[in-house]
Amino acid sequence: MIGYAELKSAFEELNLADKPVMVHASLKKLGPVDGGADAVLHAILATTNGLIAPTFTYLTMVTPEVGPPNNGISYGNERDLNKLAVSFHLEMQPDKMMGSLPRALLEHEGAIRTAHPILSFGGIGLEHVLITQTLYEPLAPIGALADLDGWVILINVDHSVNTSIHYAEKLAGRRRFIRWAMVDNRIVECPGFPGDSTGFNAIGEYVLPDTRLVQVNNGFIQAISLKRLFEAVGELIKKDPLALLCQRTDCERCNAVGTST
Repeated sequence: MIGYAELKSAFEELNLADKPVMVHASLKKLGPVDGGADAVLHAILATTNGLIAPTFTYLTMVTPEVGPPNNGISYGNERDLNKLAVSFHLEMQPDKMMGSLPRALLEHEGAIRTAHPILSFGGIGLEHVLITQTLYEPLAPIGALADLDGWVILINVDHSVNTSIHYAEKLAGRRRFIRWAMVDNRIVECPGFPGDSTGFNAIGEYVLPDTRLVQVNNGFIQAISLKRLFEAVGELIKKDPLALLCQRTDCERCNAVGTST
């Protein structure tokens, strides 16, 4: 069983002691962890200069009967799911697909969370980063983190879950979308919703030379500078406007992006 000391040693190898970070994680591949997600969280905090993580809540989302055209969505098809939608509140658990680390983060005594009804972020030691988020700019904390020479850490996950690439797409001028969510039992419009991330692994080969990789137990940890990632994504999209889009013919968001280039 892996423990805090071994985890801390692994994160120290990334040499990010003076860097703020954003973290995505799937902890199952590490095998049993003494202390669970909380031990991983404390190991990251001990070896970085503060962290944020997505704490997204998709259960708040609703789809209207009609809406703006070319919005990467089929209107009127989610009536049953709309009935299950719940209003966002700060104590709401992150979606299960976020993994166990964001839940451990939000339970930390020093954690704060943004109030976006779909795309909230939690963080420790980085309130000045989190407060940059608005309803109209939901991914602004990622940009603020990059301005501080921040890095993204991926624990046993690849770039298909790397939310920071969505911010890089925004910088490159790529289309964003409008979605809707429940807040205080009313529906609010949420602009700036990102596209599909299924094709993001295509960036891997371009940033590999700048990626720090550590093997730990049965899994791995990789980290890359946000500024370098943004640069690579921008260069790739400039060269190929369809870069990083998925190949699924039924992907409404990628199709909408493709038709707008």
